[in-house]
Amino acid sequence: MPHPKGVSAEEDAVVVVAAGAIATSEPDAGDPELQRKKGGRRRRRKKRRPRAPTEEEVAARRFVLRWAFHGREAASDDDERGAGPGRAPVRRPRVSVELHAHSTRSDGTLSPADLVERAHRNGVKVLALTDHDTMAGVQEAVEAAKRYPIRIIPGVEISAVHSASDESGAEEPVHILAYYSSWGPARPQELERFLASIREGRYARANEILLKLRALDMPMKLEDVCKIAGNGVAPGRLHVARAMVDAGYVDNLRQAFSRYLYDGGPAYAKGSEPTGESVVQLVCQTGGLAVLAHPWALKNPSAVIKNLKAAGLHGIEAYRSDGKVSGLSDLADIYELLKLGGSDFHGRDDKEEPDVGSVDLPVLSVFKFLDMAKPIWHNAIKEIFTSISERTTDFNGSKGFRRISSAADFCIVRLSSEEQS
Repeated sequence: MPHPKGVSAEEDAVVVVAAGAIATSEPDAGDPELQRKKGGRRRRRKKRRPRAPTEEEVAARRFVLRWAFHGREAASDDDERGAGPGRAPVRRPRVSVELHAHSTRSDGTLSPADLVERAHRNGVKVLALTDHDTMAGVQEAVEAAKRYPIRIIPGVEISAVHSASDESGAEEPVHILAYYSSWGPARPQELERFLASIREGRYARANEILLKLRALDMPMKLEDVCKIAGNGVAPGRLHVARAMVDAGYVDNLRQAFSRYLYDGGPAYAKGSEPTGESVVQLVCQTGGLAVLAHPWALKNPSAVIKNLKAAGLHGIEAYRSDGKVSGLSDLADIYELLKLGGSDFHGRDDKEEPDVGSVDLPVLSVFKFLDMAKPIWHNAIKEIFTSISERTTDFNGSKGFRRISSAADFCIVRLSSEEQS
């Protein structure tokens, strides 16, 4: 297939407004009949024809769809065929890809299976489950995805901190998204120990937050917060916020964060998070791609990106539901980083939260992501093969491999020829 060379223009068709309204100061402005006749003589609004997709974009879309459907040819559609009789002109090719979403295994409200179903309803073809500091929901998502034409990328959003290099020594939270092949991390035990340490720190952090809330006359119990989080789920700020809503201290989650739980807020507390550099290095060592999540929330994104790039960072989130974030695209270009993005869907009671698949990620960005991931994931799979200790035979007698990952609490039962990542 032709190799996409660069990102083309990304704007959809725009409507050009033709004639302006007739001024109400005209003598006949109050005559509806004359207004109707004049309105009929106005020029019709003209639509600018959308540009034709480039060969690189069409080839990239075809490549992404083949990968999403495990090597099977996807059904063609208007994006592939182009405009024809009775069909509107084609806009740029796209494949709905969601690279940032959470389930009940961390602080989301939908189970992994329900999240997959929602993603499918929204037309998503590739979904990365990126729960906070755990991969425990990946296997459920993989099993649920078998019912739909959707591919799961095993992922995780890892909590970390960045320390300023100046004399202030100020720290701010950063989050690193890790994306792995269908076989998961290459060193699952090592990754699991790392994540478990962060999760343990979440309990201490929740306790400290509750102490601060108690001092603000909002007493709550850790048991109640843990009950909201769910069995085996390390509590986070969102779980505390839900407890605050249940207790009647705030009206909604947005209020809990904007008044008390925001970074540096009166009830904010740090956990035992590692440095961002160490997280990026670990992701690289375990066969994943490391991407900086929501850099627009950082106080000094340029300094953070520079330091993380030196540690091996592969990309940054530069797309949101409201489009490309100003300035971050330039930073990605400067440091030669992938430009990715996702909805960061949690399923909160917040009508303004973007839905799964709402970020219009350019297909060329998805292609570049997979193009960079391919050798990294293949090397990880090779490392995994050397550590496989159990070989199984399925009910049909065909041979496959079974590998259980303690880092993710999931196992990929078979690696068939069409699932090479």
